[in-house]
Amino acid sequence: MEHSVKHPGKHSIKRQMAAIFIGVLAAAFLCVGLINAFFLKDYYMSEKQKAIISAYEALNKGVSNGLTNDDDFKAGMELICNTDNISIFVMDNSGEPKLATNRDYQILQKKLYSYIFEADTQNSIVLDTADNYTIRESRDHFSQADYLEIVGTLDSGEPFIMQTAIESIRDSAAISNQFFLYVALTAMVFGSLLIWWLSRRISEPLLELTDISRRMADLDFNAKFTCDIDNEIGVLGKHMNEMSENLEKIISELKTANNELQRDIEQKTQIDEMRKEFLSNVSHELKTPIALIQGYAEGLKECINDDAESRDFYCEVIMDEARKMNTMVKNLLSLNQLECGNDVVTMERFNIVSLIRNVLNSSKILMEQKGIHLIFKEEEPVYVWADEFKIEEVVTNYISNAINHCDFDKVIEVKLHRENELVRVSVFNTGKPIPEEDLDKVWIKFYKVDKARTREYGGSGIGLSIVKAIMDSLHRECGVRNYDNGVEFWFELDAKVQA
Repeated sequence: MEHSVKHPGKHSIKRQMAAIFIGVLAAAFLCVGLINAFFLKDYYMSEKQKAIISAYEALNKGVSNGLTNDDDFKAGMELICNTDNISIFVMDNSGEPKLATNRDYQILQKKLYSYIFEADTQNSIVLDTADNYTIRESRDHFSQADYLEIVGTLDSGEPFIMQTAIESIRDSAAISNQFFLYVALTAMVFGSLLIWWLSRRISEPLLELTDISRRMADLDFNAKFTCDIDNEIGVLGKHMNEMSENLEKIISELKTANNELQRDIEQKTQIDEMRKEFLSNVSHELKTPIALIQGYAEGLKECINDDAESRDFYCEVIMDEARKMNTMVKNLLSLNQLECGNDVVTMERFNIVSLIRNVLNSSKILMEQKGIHLIFKEEEPVYVWADEFKIEEVVTNYISNAINHCDFDKVIEVKLHRENELVRVSVFNTGKPIPEEDLDKVWIKFYKVDKARTREYGGSGIGLSIVKAIMDSLHRECGVRNYDNGVEFWFELDAKVQA
């Protein structure tokens, strides 16, 4: 199946990335230009005011402390005036100059007089006012130059004026904005070229990934990401390669599973044969008890023996055979559910030691009647993951089987052995070992090693088949082992902390 991939055109990631980055760059330059145009003058004036106020504070402190003639004070004030281009004039109370940093101090002296007597205030603008001084912006008629001035009275009472020239902010801002425009246009051109190149570098691996995904959709798993880049796109490409390998492996496994399914279908005939064999075995097992029930029932009806003891015996035989038939039918139903997979397996964590002890307590009377010595030394809890109800049935079958076949020293020993993350439960009973040729057959339905003894205790040959089916449903192992003096049956359960 082929897939047609529409070319992204104007919606390609390369064009989108370039448009976004160029737009951000242009917006940044525009914002800087607007800020420069609207706030440059205010910023310039603010810095000039800070400089002249700082000079005033140094002057006020020195004059107030009587340092007018001190060489260090003069040198400091001269440095401040040269650095910030400030001219200072201080007048004493008699009208004579007390401190002047400019030889042509007469111009400052006239301005100070005009401000004191408010004779020439039309050409100045008050910018700020404090207790001892006023900051003004003024223009000189003759030179058409702009100045920033601070006029007032020092703490010692002397009037003063401080002046610094300020350039034409409008002209400076226009020149600055014009220069910035040229720089911004040049940066936009080179930035756009750089962004277009970077967008192409980023989009090429993505286009390769797009092509790989298309080929993978066509089940072409030979497509591999080849760009060697150390970023998120490179990691994505590596993951795409891993996904391609995993998909190829999974498809191979699916094909294998399909072949196995075909083989299972071929085994259907064998299952039908096994069903026929099962019905034959059931018929055989039911034939004897049904015949006994029928014979003793006819004897009761015909009154073969009139005494009450004989009638009670006949009734007990009928009831016993009916009980055996009922037990066998229940076991067959349970086994059928397990083998068909219809039985629900509930995994839960429980104490296997407590479960075994409960089963042993239930069988205690029967063991005492047969003189059996029980050995079970486990005291500490051992937790496992399994279906508790089904494991109880397994343990019950093992214990019942051990009681029915216990002989010689008449000892039953139940042990728990933990290895790695598995717990092995074993039930050993003294008695005759199972013939080696029968060891693998004890799990088969209706198979009986000693038919006479099995019939004696009412066994049907289904118990161990149920054990095997339960362990298979839990995906765990079970088995049997011969010893010189007896037989041991075992099963294993998962003991991991998590199921």
